[in-house]
Amino acid sequence: MSAVSKVCVVGAGAIGSLFAGHLGAIVETSVLVRRPDHAERLNKEGLRVSGKSDRQVDISAVTDPGALSGIDLVIIATKANAVEGIASGMAGHFPDAMVMTVQNGLGCEALVARYGDWPIISAVTFMSGFKHSDVHVEYELDTETWMGPWEQGSADFESVRNVAELIQKAGLKARAFPSLLPAQWSKLIFNSVVNSVAAATDLPHVSAYAETTAPTDLGHLVRAMMDEGKAVAKARGVRLHEDPWEMNVKAVSHGQTGDDDYAHVPSMLDDVRAQRPTEIDWITGAVVREAAQAGIAVPIHETLYRLVKARESGWASHGSQ
Repeated sequence: MSAVSKVCVVGAGAIGSLFAGHLGAIVETSVLVRRPDHAERLNKEGLRVSGKSDRQVDISAVTDPGALSGIDLVIIATKANAVEGIASGMAGHFPDAMVMTVQNGLGCEALVARYGDWPIISAVTFMSGFKHSDVHVEYELDTETWMGPWEQGSADFESVRNVAELIQKAGLKARAFPSLLPAQWSKLIFNSVVNSVAAATDLPHVSAYAETTAPTDLGHLVRAMMDEGKAVAKARGVRLHEDPWEMNVKAVSHGQTGDDDYAHVPSMLDDVRAQRPTEIDWITGAVVREAAQAGIAVPIHETLYRLVKARESGWASHGSQ
């Protein structure tokens, strides 16, 4: 892959805005968004990043992929449940681009591959932000994006390293792996537990998630659920890059989630509070499906999966959007 000179970020939520706001400072960057008024504001006002970095960049925003040409890299930075609709809209466009998926869970790469033969980079990110408006995102957690060639695609490791270096040059943290599966599964298990527990309890990711002193401490549930996920990964032949429990302990004990008064709100909890569809099918549901294929019992995952799905069905039954 030659040097990347034109990037398109699909989706301008917090993560998409962070990618666009940083990459836009070093390469020509476009954003593909759904709403015409969103595109209009970005074209007129540009995009501001505050927090862990401070910058203002000019951005070209469109609602039609046909308006873009010469794109070298497409970063799909939406939630998992929007990926298929986006990929179908990309069909026939971006013929010379690599596509990078940056979603929680498993399976988005295969959805993208249905609609084009793009080389696909699998990626997961630990950075986070808060959108103050359509044109202002606050950079909160300056942690890494992990990426590697999709195992079933044509992307090569050298190209992945080039993209990682570009992201690093833009001021974000990134790491390239010859295979993403060990890292992807580490984050999958971490997310399947932290997100679904948060969604079911309305509790942000606070120190209670790692406490195991008293019999009633939440950490017992968190650890047992993570052990289920680790058993599934082992049965599927995946050797984890990091232990999910250690990731959890590090996050709550080294300030990555902030103190308990200002703790990180996992994305699924944010969705539940707003009564939006969650990514439960892609995260906890993915572990349940993988467990079934491996013949592994995961009763805690199944319970949390059903509880969050029940919350979603409750909103639907009351006409919530």
